[in-house]
Amino acid sequence: MPEAADRGGPLAPTPAQTIGPFFGHALPFPGGARIAPDGHPDTCTVHGHVRDGTGAPVWDALLEFWQPGPDGRPPREPGSLHRDGTHFTGFGRVPTDADGHYALHTLPPTAPAGRPDTAPHLALIVHARGLLHHLFTRVYFPEHTAAHATDPLLSTLPAHRAATLLAHSEGPSRYRFDIQLQHPPNGTPEETVFLTFR
Repeated sequence: MPEAADRGGPLAPTPAQTIGPFFGHALPFPGGARIAPDGHPDTCTVHGHVRDGTGAPVWDALLEFWQPGPDGRPPREPGSLHRDGTHFTGFGRVPTDADGHYALHTLPPTAPAGRPDTAPHLALIVHARGLLHHLFTRVYFPEHTAAHATDPLLSTLPAHRAATLLAHSEGPSRYRFDIQLQHPPNGTPEETVFLTFR
C-alpha cells in the first residue's frame, strides 16, 4: 500500500473487522439450554436452525433467550448462569451445532406483568460471526393468537413479516422457530424481523 500512496493513487479499503468467531467457545455454560427446572411437567422445547442469506447453516451462532417467570415478573433467583435444576431463571444461552441447529427447554412464556396488551413471547438475542452488533428479535407462540392482534409489535407488522416471529407447533410441547439472518436471493424464506432499541 505505501507504494500506491507514493504514486498518488487510491488506496485499497481496509478489510472489515468482525466479531469472533468465538461465541461457541467462550460463552456457553453447562445447562444453558435448560431454563425449565428438571422434570417440570410444563417444559416445552423450542428448536430450529439459524441460516445466513445464502441458506447455509450458521454453525457457530450463540442465542440468548430471556423470559419472565410464570407470574409475568423477571425471576429473582440468583445464579442464572449456574443451574441447580430446581429454579426457573428466565435466561438461557444456546450455541448452534454443525447444522446450525439449536434446542431450548423452557416453560411456556407468559405476558409481562403490567403489560396486558403484550402477547407472551421469548426475547431472543442472536450473536454470530459477521455481525458487528448482536440482533434482537422475539419468539411468539400459536396458542396466543388472540393476543397477537393487540401486541404493540405484531399488530404493526404486515402479516408476512409478523409470521417470521411465530413459532410453529410440532406436537405437544414442541415448537420450531427458524432464524433467517438475511433475505436469500430468491426472497424465500423471509428475513426474520429484527428490532432496534433506542
